[in-house]
Amino acid sequence: MLSFSNVTASSPELDSLLSIWQDQSRTDSIRIKAYDDYIRTGFLYSQPDSAIILSLKLETFAREQNYPKAHALSDYIKAAALYLQGYYSAALNLSMQSLKLSESLDFKDMTAINLNMFGLIYEKQGYYSRALDYHQRSLKLSEELGDKRGIAFSLNNIGEILNEQDNSSRALDYFERSYALMEELGNKRSMANAMMNIGLCHAYQGDFTRALDYYQRSLDYCEEAADKMGIIQCLHVIGKAHYAQNDISQALAYYQQSLDMSEDIDYKRGAVLSLTDIGNTYYYQGYNSSSLDYCKRSFELSEGMGALELQRSACECIYRNYKDIDNKVQALYYLEKLNDLDDSLNLRETTMALQKMEVNFQALKDSVSRAEEQRMVKEAYEEEARRNKRARNLSVAAGLFFLLLSGGYYSRWIYVRKSKAIIEKEKDRADQLLLNILPEEIAEELKEKGKADAHEFEEVSVLFTDFVDFTTISERLSAVELVQEVNICFEAFDNIIEKYSIEKIKTIGDSYMAAGGIPVPTADSVMNTVLAALEMQEFICSRMATKNARGEIGFKMRAGIHSGPVVAGIVGVKKFQYDLWGDTVNTASRIENNSEAGQVNISQNIFDVIKHDPQFALVSRGKIATKGKGEVEMYYVEKKLK
Repeated sequence: MLSFSNVTASSPELDSLLSIWQDQSRTDSIRIKAYDDYIRTGFLYSQPDSAIILSLKLETFAREQNYPKAHALSDYIKAAALYLQGYYSAALNLSMQSLKLSESLDFKDMTAINLNMFGLIYEKQGYYSRALDYHQRSLKLSEELGDKRGIAFSLNNIGEILNEQDNSSRALDYFERSYALMEELGNKRSMANAMMNIGLCHAYQGDFTRALDYYQRSLDYCEEAADKMGIIQCLHVIGKAHYAQNDISQALAYYQQSLDMSEDIDYKRGAVLSLTDIGNTYYYQGYNSSSLDYCKRSFELSEGMGALELQRSACECIYRNYKDIDNKVQALYYLEKLNDLDDSLNLRETTMALQKMEVNFQALKDSVSRAEEQRMVKEAYEEEARRNKRARNLSVAAGLFFLLLSGGYYSRWIYVRKSKAIIEKEKDRADQLLLNILPEEIAEELKEKGKADAHEFEEVSVLFTDFVDFTTISERLSAVELVQEVNICFEAFDNIIEKYSIEKIKTIGDSYMAAGGIPVPTADSVMNTVLAALEMQEFICSRMATKNARGEIGFKMRAGIHSGPVVAGIVGVKKFQYDLWGDTVNTASRIENNSEAGQVNISQNIFDVIKHDPQFALVSRGKIATKGKGEVEMYYVEKKLK
């Protein structure tokens, strides 16, 4: 059911936790504990990006109060937020950072939590044996500390892995031990979690009668704890168990209860799952009209969330219904949507596979590094042995020894000079590589302090571009031709943004992201970002015309810009990347998505800055319906002809 402590708090509880954090008369440990609970229960699971931003205050507190434990906690929270969003490699790096700091501080509670996080990440990547190893280590440390809550969570996580491996009998043992500890602690939410997992084990074994018994007990605990999200989950799995027993009326009744409560607390994921299950249930009963109604509601809601798996389930239900009632036009429309979703999911799976490769590469690199250290130790030992042997022979070969020694000093001097030259050359190369990855100011901070702090910026202009119909065009090019063409375009973009003094942030597939006003804000950053976007578009249009004249395939491009506050910083300590977070980034992406080929689309914020600039021609598009943002005012911008 849940891999680590996922609890929700009511608004009064959150207000109380925040007031404790803000009360400077309290001890540091009490304040930090309250703020940790505030972030985890209020934001981590529902708004992970906000959790990352809130955790930055812990870093500031750690520096100002010289309290490094707060920094270790901040890194862990960021790791957990990234884990929940599927960024496993970055989460692993941050958790490793937190683990190293925790171990140096002998902060055993946080060490155990980070070991648990390692287990969760490796489990998601399919490395079950490695995940079990980390959960076992976390369990052992929690047992040494006498931390019953930590022990219970580790037992629960081990049980979930065993269940994933179809070893539900062993998993049951771990879940029951976890439940016993949580019962001893009186933690109703966690007791409900254990009961749910025990029920799932029985469901996997086909014993739905026993599964229903445990689900009901889980529901009772959730109701006692007033855990509304827990209640929703219980109602949903109870509905599934009734459906598995072919008790359709009861299944629909529980699905509907789950849906009603989800809509009542605006829990979109719960609502989508219930809508789709109700739709599928009606479909298999032959009620196509009712099925379409529920599945369409599910699809619209999941589309607004950007949840690909949920969209696919609802879309498949709609497609099957239209196919069955012989509505070929609508069936084809949703089949195409289904194929697009499959493409997106396959791309994400490929990305996750690359992340797994990176994790394996890092493990291999660490292994090679350890082997190199052992080789160097061995060579040093052998050299020491040779020196001792020479010392023993000193009495019989003094003259020869001094002759060799003088020659040795000269050779050593030559060797040192050569080594210094090599080191300087490699240092210059490393500095240049660092500047290719990071802004100069951030690179200098990283070299000076060994890390770079995240910073808040009030006004940053964020630019996104992407190629229109990229998937379709890429199918008509060979892999070599595709990579070459994208590289030519992105190389031109790199030169353009350097010309206008804005920062390249990253590329994702065919999407290019840059930003003006960071890391050093300037008065002309918005104007420069717009000029850069227009020049990029000009390059693409020119290249498209050239390629068309040759009978070759070229790209058309969309571009979008929005400005506002962001948080900027480096995620991880290996293969790190300077990145931006915040609603401004999401809105800029939506502005770009709603652009058209050959155009640069801008938001109201950008318009307000450049509307009096004589070099730009602006065309209002009015308010455009935008996914997740409602209606947004947009404008096309062009450069005025002289």
